[in-house]
Amino acid sequence: MRVFLTGATGFVGRPLTRALVDRGWQVVALVRNPDSAQAHALARLGAHCVSGDVTSRESLRPAMSGAGLVIHNAAWYEIAVRPESRDLMREINVAGTENVLALAKELGIPRSIHVSSVIAFGSSGPRPRDESFERQTPCRSCYEETKTEAHALARRYQEGGLPLVIVCPNAVVGPNDHSAFGYFLRLYLNRMMPPLAWAPERIVTLVHVDDLAQGIALAAEKGQPGETYILAGDAMTQREILASWATRPGALRVRFWLPAALCRALFAPLVPLQRKLGLPAFISPEIVDSTASFNYSAEKARRELGWTHRSARELWSDVIDAELELKARRTRRGPRSRIVPLDSA
Repeated sequence: MRVFLTGATGFVGRPLTRALVDRGWQVVALVRNPDSAQAHALARLGAHCVSGDVTSRESLRPAMSGAGLVIHNAAWYEIAVRPESRDLMREINVAGTENVLALAKELGIPRSIHVSSVIAFGSSGPRPRDESFERQTPCRSCYEETKTEAHALARRYQEGGLPLVIVCPNAVVGPNDHSAFGYFLRLYLNRMMPPLAWAPERIVTLVHVDDLAQGIALAAEKGQPGETYILAGDAMTQREILASWATRPGALRVRFWLPAALCRALFAPLVPLQRKLGLPAFISPEIVDSTASFNYSAEKARRELGWTHRSARELWSDVIDAELELKARRTRRGPRSRIVPLDSA
């Protein structure tokens, strides 16, 4: 089967490309620059890279035409995005989704997958929730707003007859992670993280990026058009997550759990410093505001797709082992170079 894939060069896209190629499918990966190192890495996996951009619908047409499956995985993930970049985030995350799904419908693509996020449902509260849950809290970041709008768009295309399956990962983690979890873990492993944190009882059902890739591929194989599938792992509190890190050598264990309001005040002055260093603002008031419970269940995906995922204990053991291997490969030892993803160091 010929698969047209967006977002292949990203954190989720690379293992997803591998999972699709391993199934014997012909993967046509949309990339902005076919000569980039990321595109060459995809080519080594067996993908055929084509130039285009989800913000330009006509740039998608030649490569999407004739595909048996479209997987729309492209999105810009960043919580504390610069104010001047919010319009671009909306163009990528919302208009990009419209372009991909509208063209898939126009071309009569027989099957499509939209990679959404449980953030489109909003905070779950402490109880586990499933695909029927409806948002009860306001959006707390531009990323949450745009993914919520994109999810609503995808639902309208389902209702309008596009044979579309929606998958909703929860917080995705893995080696070389570019999310706040990845940055804080590298701070810990490099003995740079202070012994304080916030929101000890928030609950999140994290998913390993490789398990997610398999889940998306299974949704492409077995998912029912018109349906939504949550892809999430075991529930852990923030306290339990940070305690699991402390089973390995690193920084001091968390001793002080600060109120969220105090963290917002402490973190605000650090935002311009991080940006001056070329870092995302992973220590910011927006990160604190976004630290709510996302306790979502993947029971439907396990039952209907046959999806499995590693346990929370295995997840963090595997991620830490991989991060330690990457740490040993780093040639630069400055503070910034030790915590950014390796391909950005």
